[in-house]
Amino acid sequence: MRQSCLVSFVLLILMASALAASTETLRYTIISNGHTAGSEVDTFSPDGHVDSVFEFNDRGRGPKITARYIFGADSLPTRADVTGVDYLKAPVEEHFSVENGTASWKSSAEKGQASAGGFYLTANGAGGVEMAFLVGALSKAKDGTVKLFPGGEARLERVGDTTIESYGQKLHVTEFAVTGLDLTPATVWLDDNGRYFGSPSKWFAWLREGWEDTNQTLYELQQKAESDRVAKLARELAQHPAYAVAFEHVRVFDSEQAVIKEDQTVVVDGQRIAAAGDAASITVPADAERIDGRGKTLLPGLFDMHVHVSPGADGILHIASGVTTVRDMGNNIDDIRELQQHWDDGTAIGPHLWKSGIIDGRGPYQVPTGLYADTVEEALADVNRYIDLGYIQIKLYSSLNPAFVAPIAKLAHERGVRVSGHVLNGMIASQFVEAGADEIQHINFIMLNFLGDKVKETRTPERFTGPGAYAASIDLNSKPVNDFIQLLLDHHTTVDVTLATFEGMFTARPGQVAPDLAPVIDRLPAQLQRSAYHGGLAVTAANDQTYKDSYAAMLRMTKKMYDAGVPILAGTDSTPGIMLHRELEMEVKAGIPANKALQIATLNAARLLKQDGNSGSIAAGKRADLLLVEGNPVENISDIRRCRKVMKDGTLYDSGALYQSLGMGPAK
Repeated sequence: MRQSCLVSFVLLILMASALAASTETLRYTIISNGHTAGSEVDTFSPDGHVDSVFEFNDRGRGPKITARYIFGADSLPTRADVTGVDYLKAPVEEHFSVENGTASWKSSAEKGQASAGGFYLTANGAGGVEMAFLVGALSKAKDGTVKLFPGGEARLERVGDTTIESYGQKLHVTEFAVTGLDLTPATVWLDDNGRYFGSPSKWFAWLREGWEDTNQTLYELQQKAESDRVAKLARELAQHPAYAVAFEHVRVFDSEQAVIKEDQTVVVDGQRIAAAGDAASITVPADAERIDGRGKTLLPGLFDMHVHVSPGADGILHIASGVTTVRDMGNNIDDIRELQQHWDDGTAIGPHLWKSGIIDGRGPYQVPTGLYADTVEEALADVNRYIDLGYIQIKLYSSLNPAFVAPIAKLAHERGVRVSGHVLNGMIASQFVEAGADEIQHINFIMLNFLGDKVKETRTPERFTGPGAYAASIDLNSKPVNDFIQLLLDHHTTVDVTLATFEGMFTARPGQVAPDLAPVIDRLPAQLQRSAYHGGLAVTAANDQTYKDSYAAMLRMTKKMYDAGVPILAGTDSTPGIMLHRELEMEVKAGIPANKALQIATLNAARLLKQDGNSGSIAAGKRADLLLVEGNPVENISDIRRCRKVMKDGTLYDSGALYQSLGMGPAK
């Protein structure tokens, strides 16, 4: 008996050892701007299960997810179960299964069925695991394509490979690009076993544990491949007219007067506007390319005054949407310098770029990019560094010591640049202005000025949930509100409201089309359409209407500031190009007349950047930055979406062709 038990025990030990030997665990470090922000652990079991747990912290935001998958021999998923919370801390409960030849999926935002034989990418699961198996499925597919649920299809490109080395170890990894998921190919690095290795980045990088120091090497290789791709698009899509171009018999938006002028002709010669005026009075050169402007409106190129640019789709989306100038509000110094060079020399498609340098305090809520300061001496050194590099503005972020605002503003003003930012934690907007800030980013910080007794921590998502809970209760006709607006006027303070950013955050609900994406959802690739159904901040039945009412209060506050004479900017901090159109629609919904909203996004922006002598309006001698749209956006602001032709420095683009290069449908 004892011998039998001993044999059984030994067998169990051997079986456990064999099971452990065949179980593979891969660990990953999630890195934000050189600092560990989270982790991921993926476990591959011998029975075919893959378990993944991951979480990261991004200024108090970030997901915490547990996922389990089963993949078939063809690398297609047969089951996926994902639970936890998403980036904005909304609950996640998502399931996918294949039974009896039918694929089914269900989450708070989606529900559907289809014939099996495709790949389902979860909305919040382990992206690395899923991408690795998708690459595997594509590699095994006979025709090189894989059907995606709930729609679309994926294709695979092998971009390149390299052997990396870290602490004496070497590993061969390959970069793959998958099209059909987003506006640009989704890239992923795999090892020779087909396992996920990582996704290099300056902002947020996923890298296998022990190989974190390879981020820069892989990032540079990835960016080189991306630069080659966008350079090819620039050669194919940019038109460089050999002769003058004439927009004939077009209505023109006169941004100086904020009026429409009918039956105008505008002639461009090279990079400048040669002539502009009544069609009957303008002589068009005999060899000019003639563009019939009947039924269309020609506007100065639009300005987006709040972006964070990235290589790839951003530049194309801006130009396709008529945005010919942007102001970046915080980025990696080296990356943005290189991107600006490509956009300026035409080796990539993108707008004119003006740079604002971001400064934050170090800590758990620090911004993922920019410069940092824990002493006033560091802060002033950061200011000087940015200005010496040609930056036109300093942006302060939430974790910076409020005591640094006044000395930063003093130095910046002495050197001729503006100061703006989030209202720092521990301050309210009025104090930020009194300390020397010239501009405030985001309408939520305006509302928080009156919620100091209720919202104490503005470095975390409380800067969103606080206004969501309480902004609707603010009496916009009260003395504190009126006094605050007078303070803004006295200090000539500008407000960058970013209304479109908060529309989805406060009013979108899971399973319903987000209102900010509703106007373009039919034009988006099938997989990208899914993002429009995943809602914004987590709400309950008790506060659902309150959040909507609070967003309505933000619109009313915007209109109140505008009526008082506070300068409002058109900025997005969101999807390039198409969200500026939404920003203008929301300004109009707030009560700003359409002609004035267009003036805000053209001449007023140019004036703030001190570029109104060069751009912002249509006049002889000015830079040929132009947008031709169908219809009349002064009568119907949404006509701003109906882009047909765009010019930047006299280079001509077909808007529809630019959108289509990203897998988007052209504007109707």
